[in-house]
Amino acid sequence: MKAFLFGLGLGIGMGILFAPMSGQETRDTLTDRANDLATSAKDTIDQGRERLRSGISAVRNAVTSNRPTGTEGMNI
Repeated sequence: MKAFLFGLGLGIGMGILFAPMSGQETRDTLTDRANDLATSAKDTIDQGRERLRSGISAVRNAVTSNRPTGTEGMNI
């Protein structure tokens, strides 16, 4: 996934650099694309973080529900 995003960014950057636009237009376009890419990366990281949190929560719940309470499971 990282390689894909890197390649995408590189391709967009190269395409913009070789496009027939003025310097200011090119800088504005690069800024807009970089901001879009940064927003997309932030969203992806936030989604991954949320998946991780829900996975940890599920594991904690599973461990808590399978933990013996009191003297259950103890040989007395």
